[in-house]
Amino acid sequence: MDFIQKPFIKQGWLRAFLYTIVVFFVMMFFQQLALAALTKISGDAGASSESSIQNFILVYSIISVGILLVTWFFRKLVDRQTFASLGFEWNGFTNEAWLGFFSGPAILGIGTMVLVVAGYITFIGYEIPGNTFLLEFLAMIIVAFVEELLFRGYLLNNLMQSVNKWIALAITAALFGLFHGANPDVTALALVNILIAGLFLGINYIYTRNLWFSIFFHFSWNFFQGPVLGYEVSGLQLQSIFKQSVSGPSLFTGGQFGFEGSVLCPLLLTAFILLFAYIFSRRYAVAKMDD
Repeated sequence: MDFIQKPFIKQGWLRAFLYTIVVFFVMMFFQQLALAALTKISGDAGASSESSIQNFILVYSIISVGILLVTWFFRKLVDRQTFASLGFEWNGFTNEAWLGFFSGPAILGIGTMVLVVAGYITFIGYEIPGNTFLLEFLAMIIVAFVEELLFRGYLLNNLMQSVNKWIALAITAALFGLFHGANPDVTALALVNILIAGLFLGINYIYTRNLWFSIFFHFSWNFFQGPVLGYEVSGLQLQSIFKQSVSGPSLFTGGQFGFEGSVLCPLLLTAFILLFAYIFSRRYAVAKMDD
């Protein structure tokens, strides 16, 4: 029994490396499948496919199937552990989950208040959401779950078995930033900000090996940023409840990339990283989860 539970590949860093390579090519393959399906359905996979939330959900969902299959394969046959052991235990982690959820609108709220007081953005109205809003809600769930499974659930989990947890966190945060490198209207500052967001998303996982904090934060961050407050989400324009008029410099407003392209974003995220690192290190010191 002990032999069966040992990983097929001993080194965690090597498992993470091979997983990254396989995921990359599988994503490319499933993306082509998705675009082919989109072309067949709409007759055109051109620019309109990038601006349509329906098309985004279709393409991203098909890619997500590939990521889920690869992750299941590696976890069961390479790691030789259960899929659930990647960090899906709910009991005992409810507080972390809701802390993650409310951190999203808290950070965005602080940043938005600064922009409003500075006169850089103005809210000019609102509209009652329709069916598109529900699709965006679904899209934010899919994105949060799949990306956290990939970067924190598998990569960070395995890297921490080979290297110091802070080094593992930095590596996965860098990969998380690179993952968004092809997003519309991306800037160098935006990539740095997403890297810092990757640090934030993993700050609970390195102590708990549990994904609910990062999944809930990832969802609430994207959902309140785009469908609620009206920012672009990593360059993706969405329908929103509140309508913005942007008049300030892109350095502060984030421009076409959204709040994640703003200089306020890394300042707030870094402050919360330091706060939560302190809280979690104190909370889990007794459990001696540091390694």
